[in-house]
Amino acid sequence: MNSLPFQKHFLATLCLGLALLSGCSSLGDFASAHPPTNDPVTLRVNVFRGASNIPVYMAQEVGAFSRYGITTSMQFTPNSDQQREGLALGRFDIAIAAVDNAVAMVEVAKHDVIIVAGGDGGMNELLVRQEINSPADLRNRTFVVDAPNTAYALIGRKIFKNAGLVDGKDYRLSPLGGSETRTKAFDTPEGTATMLNPPWSFIAKDRGAKSLGRTIDLYGQYQASGVFVMRKWATANPGVIERFVGAYIEGCRIAQNPANKEKTIAVLQRELKLDRRIAELTYADLMTPGHGLNKDCAFNAPGFRNLLSLRAEIEGQWGGVAPATDKFIDLSFYQRAIKHVPN
Repeated sequence: MNSLPFQKHFLATLCLGLALLSGCSSLGDFASAHPPTNDPVTLRVNVFRGASNIPVYMAQEVGAFSRYGITTSMQFTPNSDQQREGLALGRFDIAIAAVDNAVAMVEVAKHDVIIVAGGDGGMNELLVRQEINSPADLRNRTFVVDAPNTAYALIGRKIFKNAGLVDGKDYRLSPLGGSETRTKAFDTPEGTATMLNPPWSFIAKDRGAKSLGRTIDLYGQYQASGVFVMRKWATANPGVIERFVGAYIEGCRIAQNPANKEKTIAVLQRELKLDRRIAELTYADLMTPGHGLNKDCAFNAPGFRNLLSLRAEIEGQWGGVAPATDKFIDLSFYQRAIKHVPN
C-alpha cells in the first residue's frame, strides 16, 4: 500500500489544526508565536553612561531580564573607538550606542555587524560657550567630539558646514571621548562647543554652557541609540537575542508609561547619580517624541536613512550617495520579540 497520500493528508491536517489553534498560517508562524526557551545565560552589554540606557535599567528594575533567563553584565565604554574594537574582538556580546557606530564598523573596519533594535533620537543639543551665538562663531575655535567620523560628531559637522565652515580649516576637531569627558571639556580652554545629550547637556548648562538648539531642530530626525551585535554571534544565538530584545522592549514600555514616571525618575537618579531636578529634565527629554525614546524602542527607518545620507555627505562614503539600508539591519529578532512582550 502506498502510504504517501496518507502522509500528505496527515501533514496537511496537522498544519491546519495548528493554524486554527494559533491563528497562524504555517508551522513557522506557529513556532514564532512562542518565545524561545529561557536557558540561563550571562550577556556582556557595553554602553555609554547616559539616559539612553533607561530601557535596560527599567528592564533590570522589574526583573524582565531574569524572567527571560538573562543576567546582564554591564560594561561602560569611554569612547566609540574602544566600543567598536571591543565588539569586533568579542570582549562583549551586545553594544547599545549610536547605531552609526555599527555602520562605521561595516563600512570602515569591514566587520560584519547588524543592528537588531532601535532606541531613541539621541536627545542631543549643540552646546557652546556663552560668547558663541551661532554656529558660524565657531570659526578658529574647537569642536570637541567623541570620534570625528561617527554619529553625533557628523551631525555637528553638518551644522557647521551649513554655516559655511569647513572642519580642519575653519575650526578644529578634538576627539576626547564620551559625553562625560566632553562635558568636563567646558572647564578647559579647548572646550568651545560639543554635542551633548541628557543628563550631560543639563549638567553642562548648569556649568555655564548654552544651547544653540536641539539636533532634531537643527538637522532633522535621526536614528540614534540602538542595539547592535556581530552577525556571526547573532547567527549562533538567535533565541538569546530575541529574549534580550524582548526584555529591552519591556523596559522601554515601562519607562514610557506615564504611570511609571516617579519610578523612572528614581531609577535615573540612582543609576546616573543625579539630583531630582536634572533627573526630571532628563525624563522630559526621554519622553519627547522624535527627540527621545522611540515608541517601544522601535527602529526609526527614516531617521536611519538620514543617518546614511549624512555619512555619505560628510565622510564622502559610497561616492556621496547613501546605500540601501538592508545590509546594516536585521529586525527579525525585534519583530519576533515584540509578540511576547506584556502590554
